[in-house]
Amino acid sequence: MTPDETLSDLGERRLVAEVLAPRYRHQPGFGDDCAPVPPPAAADFELVATTDPCPAPLVSSLGWDDLYYRGWLLATINLSDLAAAGAEPLGLMASYVLPGDLAVAEFERLVSGVDDCCSAHGTRVLGGNIGDGAAIHLTATAIGWCPAGRRLSRRGARPGDALLLLGSPGYLWSTALLRHGRASLPEPAATAVADRALHPRAQIAAARALAGEGLVHAAVDVSDGLYASVVSLCETNGIGARLDPDVRLDPVLAEVCRQAAVDPFDLAQLWGDWTLLVAVAPAAAGRVREVAAGLGSEAHLLGVTTGAPAIVVAGPGGDTRWVGADAERFTASSWHPDRVGAYLSRLAARAPSDGAGGAPVIGGR
Repeated sequence: MTPDETLSDLGERRLVAEVLAPRYRHQPGFGDDCAPVPPPAAADFELVATTDPCPAPLVSSLGWDDLYYRGWLLATINLSDLAAAGAEPLGLMASYVLPGDLAVAEFERLVSGVDDCCSAHGTRVLGGNIGDGAAIHLTATAIGWCPAGRRLSRRGARPGDALLLLGSPGYLWSTALLRHGRASLPEPAATAVADRALHPRAQIAAARALAGEGLVHAAVDVSDGLYASVVSLCETNGIGARLDPDVRLDPVLAEVCRQAAVDPFDLAQLWGDWTLLVAVAPAAAGRVREVAAGLGSEAHLLGVTTGAPAIVVAGPGGDTRWVGADAERFTASSWHPDRVGAYLSRLAARAPSDGAGGAPVIGGR
């Protein structure tokens, strides 16, 4: 193959034989109509599955228009749903619809991104499909398993639970702030922040460990932002929540917020870092932090659930109703990459006129 060959130059059969077979021929069932799913390690288990597409990632509009990162994101999106179930991945099925004029080298970058992300999460691609179309459409199905009776769900939270966020929020949108010149960091700090944004990780290991200890009452994958996740958790369980806006971001992100005049709570509630919202008994919060830290993750205490249906944010003047940043599909707030500048403008705190500090644009408190 030459560097300028396209998918149409090869055709499907050569593409399978020359690009996919070297990667996957060792997989049982490669080339068959169905791929076998490896059996779970436990005798008494429950299978779980999820399907999600992958739109053009935000990073593609920030200068990283490499299909490798879209492939990585495709895997992360689906594996993060398995994390919300406390599941161990068995594998990924990937479906690629691609234009014929796409360079074979770009296709290989896409597939490498999927493979590398799967490997980083201890799993692999089992099979999938490739087809031609006018535009790129990527979809995957992740399959996993949970020990019987240990599957996590959005159901199960109760009033008085502690709400914790597993993972490190803020890296994707800090990268956007840096790339748009709203803040600056010395190297290698800027590169390290960007690397976290380009290679988001699902909270598979931490969620599995917490589920195994029976510590989690309910869990939600934070795919559309913290606001949507808290609303879903509360509505599903008929409860409310009281949030503490004093979110402690990683120090390098706190510096980005300081320079960009952005409230850390507003940054933390955005999407793209594939964190996991969990509700646990208050007495278990310390153990959750300990387990997460032992697996290289973090657990941020966000607040508590309440019996009242309202979702409020605590403040010096009292509690106020939370109207957070949203990305609800089929609405005006639905996420589109061409709106990055508008989101960043909404993030920026209003400049204070009296030196007392500005009020945040997003957050409703």
